[in-house]
Amino acid sequence: MTQIDLIRVERSIRIIRGDKVIFDEDLAELYGIENKKLIQAVKRNLDRFPADFMFQLTNQEFKDLKSQSVTSSQWGGRRTPPYAFSEQGVAMLSSVLHSPRAVQVNIEIMRTFVQLRRILASHSELAERLEQLEQKYDDRFRVVFDAIRQLMRPDVAEKESIGFKVKEAAGAYR
Repeated sequence: MTQIDLIRVERSIRIIRGDKVIFDEDLAELYGIENKKLIQAVKRNLDRFPADFMFQLTNQEFKDLKSQSVTSSQWGGRRTPPYAFSEQGVAMLSSVLHSPRAVQVNIEIMRTFVQLRRILASHSELAERLEQLEQKYDDRFRVVFDAIRQLMRPDVAEKESIGFKVKEAAGAYR
């Protein structure tokens, strides 16, 4: 797999219902097959894909996803909500997709999930160490600790979104 493919895998991982998942459409593209063929292979082997391995988005989740998308062309032709595959579901795909590319793609996806887990673990370790340091020093360093905590928050980048501002009921823009 090329570096571009690895970046594509990383960007394909999304958080839905609190789980890290990859959508069927993204997987089909990575495997180099039609999405329809991927879904057919899964449906022929549904007993291998329990709810914690794969689930279909609800209509509301799908609607929310489409409204969050910057470009409408990505979701424009799709009529049904996508299937979301957890790390275990992606691993199970290797048992129903038998091409050499599918095996290689699965290996790289598993590596990406492991790398993501390591990053999240190091983030929590860093937060714990910061807490220990804060207890060790007095209030003069509180500003520094608060600034570090602000930088560690994963939603900081999301707050600075680009696009139209939606007017809320109270009249304020967000």
